[in-house]
Amino acid sequence: MEILLIGNGAREHAIAEAFKKNSRAALHSYLKSKNLGITSLSGSFEIGSYNDFELIKLFAQKSKPDFAFIGPEEPLKNGIVDLLGGMGVSSIGPSKSLARLETSKSFTRILLKKYKIEGNPKFRIFNDEDIGDAKGFIKELGQCVIKPDGLTGGKGVKVQGDHFKTGKDALEYCNEVLQAHPAVIIEEKLDGEEFSLQCLSDGKTVIAMPPVQDHKRAFADDKGSNTGGMGSYSCENHLLPFLTKKDVEEGLEITQKVADAVHKETGEFYKGVMYAGLIKTKEGINVVEYNARFGDPEAMNVLPLMEADFVEVCSAIINQNLNKIKIKFQKKATVCKYLVPDGYPDNPAKNEKITVGKIPGSAKLYYSSVEQKEDGLYTTNSRAIACLGISDNLEKAEKIAEEAAKSVKGRLFHREDIGTKKLIEKRIRHMKDVLN
Repeated sequence: MEILLIGNGAREHAIAEAFKKNSRAALHSYLKSKNLGITSLSGSFEIGSYNDFELIKLFAQKSKPDFAFIGPEEPLKNGIVDLLGGMGVSSIGPSKSLARLETSKSFTRILLKKYKIEGNPKFRIFNDEDIGDAKGFIKELGQCVIKPDGLTGGKGVKVQGDHFKTGKDALEYCNEVLQAHPAVIIEEKLDGEEFSLQCLSDGKTVIAMPPVQDHKRAFADDKGSNTGGMGSYSCENHLLPFLTKKDVEEGLEITQKVADAVHKETGEFYKGVMYAGLIKTKEGINVVEYNARFGDPEAMNVLPLMEADFVEVCSAIINQNLNKIKIKFQKKATVCKYLVPDGYPDNPAKNEKITVGKIPGSAKLYYSSVEQKEDGLYTTNSRAIACLGISDNLEKAEKIAEEAAKSVKGRLFHREDIGTKKLIEKRIRHMKDVLN
């Protein structure tokens, strides 16, 4: 089975590992920059830009894949699925039109509103011409969230109370966003606990993977700037400490309705990962956003637990047979901690040497933005290595992840509090306060 993997991060390293559990899987990887984790698992690879369609086309012609798996959002936004489809290659990943679920926050909000799907907060979309009307809406909401209409690498959303204080600050940020984006979305601020529900969709059937909680803030106790994600955890019972089975079912039900609405709206079936960023509030489950691919780091929490053959799962997505296969996950807890360069995300220490020591046998390392030189590994300007602990419970998984993180030396730091009892109890207390 020849598989084309597009992407170069830790998420794609985890995807490559999942494929290689099948001895028949021959992997061909197209990367923006070399990732030794991915290239060591690949029969062939090519380094190039995600918008160099000629090079991608040549590599696909040479590798003759049975299907392609698109890891990051950038190539989805560029229309890579449409390009490969034109060559007769099916992809796990939506077309450019359907990728708007992630690439255009306004598309998603309007879709949920039009098809009366629950979980949509109060929102309005503004552009250059009507931004003057935003002041009244901000005042009406009391507390708001500002979202650029487009991709921002997980760093563009700003929340009142966390990133700015007043309505005047909100308007200033709206105007800043409109310098680079066609529109800005202003939404009500929701109080609750966020979680990621990554789902697999063949356009008809949607299957949820175990829920995960990500940590966006750079420093311990949720302090500092937003990042691409400093780490995440999942629990052995496939819930989270503040979630019930009903909450997860509600999140899946919303996502199934979104998949159905996408088909009604566009006439196309959504085949790929539909990752719901959700929040549990006093009113129930609300939609924060949708992404058109696995989360990074959340992919690392779920893919190693998958007991089904990932190649077969992908074939079922392409052939719309997801309802015919059984996808099981090990009843294990996972904790993922990202090692990032000192100064990340605002002023990361680039080109600094990293040394990987002896890591615990049960830990996994997934390589992200590191450069392999003749004398070893070096940092770039983004997240470096994801350290994953898997065990029977959260406490043991956290210890394994922490030990692995401490075995890597260099000008790096990580959030030691991810997956710890103290931080999780803080989350539980917050949820109790919200519900009371």
